[in-house]
Amino acid sequence: MSRIGRMPITIPAGVTVTVNGSEISVKGAKVELKRTIHPNMTVSVEGDQIHVTRPNDEKQNRALHGLTRSLIHNMVVGVTDGFKKELDVNGVGYRVQKTGKDLVMNLGYSHQVVVSEVDGITIECPTANKIIISGPDKQQVGQFAAEIREKRPPEPYKGKGIKYSDEHIRRKEGKTGSKKK
Repeated sequence: MSRIGRMPITIPAGVTVTVNGSEISVKGAKVELKRTIHPNMTVSVEGDQIHVTRPNDEKQNRALHGLTRSLIHNMVVGVTDGFKKELDVNGVGYRVQKTGKDLVMNLGYSHQVVVSEVDGITIECPTANKIIISGPDKQQVGQFAAEIREKRPPEPYKGKGIKYSDEHIRRKEGKTGSKKK
């Protein structure tokens, strides 16, 4: 059995989970998430717990077992607490600000880079060099954060660019100059 797949998911108070064939819907206080899972996986709601089972020990079913359980668990966590990613902007003259629903970034280009909020995603800029992206869907939050980071990835010499707050940039040593004999 999969160590992750066999663990039950506890449903917190105020969250309702409905299973309709291979369609799973998790509804919280403010938001509802829906996902279609693989038809081989069986999801059952028993009291305040969700159980995911697989039909046999084929390789694909073993892989899907843990994956399906993790996806459902992320949906439950998303409707209760939500997910967030923090990005840091490093560099002289690099700054970000929120204008309405747009994120306006000065990243050393000859123009400003403007990114608009997507449905289900919230962008915050507490300071001129910090971006906080939050939302209920873990995959969507991570993808949006990756797209923003892609606008100016950190470079290894001075560390300028957009990086995740918990990311460590490996620095390189610059040129040492010519050696004269």
